[in-house]
Amino acid sequence: MNTRQTQLDSFSRLLDIMDDLREKCPWDKKQTLESLRHLTIEETYELGDAILNNDLQEVKKELGDLLLHIVFYAKIGSESNDFDIADVCNEICEKLIFRHPHIYGDVEVADEEEVKRNWEKLKLKEGKKSVLEGVPKGLPALVKASRIQDKVKGVGFDWEEPHQVWDKVQEELQELQEEVAKGNQDAMESEFGDVLFSLINYARFLKINPEDALERTNKKFIKRFQYLENKAVEMGKSLSDMTLSEMDVFWDEAKKI
Repeated sequence: MNTRQTQLDSFSRLLDIMDDLREKCPWDKKQTLESLRHLTIEETYELGDAILNNDLQEVKKELGDLLLHIVFYAKIGSESNDFDIADVCNEICEKLIFRHPHIYGDVEVADEEEVKRNWEKLKLKEGKKSVLEGVPKGLPALVKASRIQDKVKGVGFDWEEPHQVWDKVQEELQELQEEVAKGNQDAMESEFGDVLFSLINYARFLKINPEDALERTNKKFIKRFQYLENKAVEMGKSLSDMTLSEMDVFWDEAKKI
């Protein structure tokens, strides 16, 4: 691995390149915080894909793309004299030191869970009125539910045993079926949301990341369905011409691969 000095030199090189791009490149000169936002979100998802695929070379590449965005934002901030990359680094350093008194102070902790509880308490000391303030409003709903549950757990608002959470899932499923029987669309949607929220909570107790689990299933479904499509092409048929029974044969084959 590279030495610390080599790492610092590489980061300095990136800062120099960013200065050049911002001064000389027509596209880079036009960018704003707002125009970069959707690109940053896209890069974050690409990094997530690389991580799920365990493609470390791609992870390295996508980390570079994200780092470029961070440097880009900091450069824009420096042009209005609001902040620069040093301010960004120093602020996160101070936050980490403050929120890790068991490392940089005299606080003792027993385990990871106590660290997380202390983390949420310290955030409230920083002036936050709610432990949920740190959950971005723009997060996808599934990720947001997971973060909400993790946050409230940090202050002790949580179930004690996994079976209690599973009982809650069963309760919510029953309530959903009752609304389905009534045919009330709005109530059905509400109860379906409760089912999902409870399942996400249960996943947390099983130490399963629900976003990763669902994406894993998405990838599995895509792979199997594309196998089915390829088999249809080999037979000179389109899927719309095949019966469900015919498709099931190839679907079962795909499951065995």
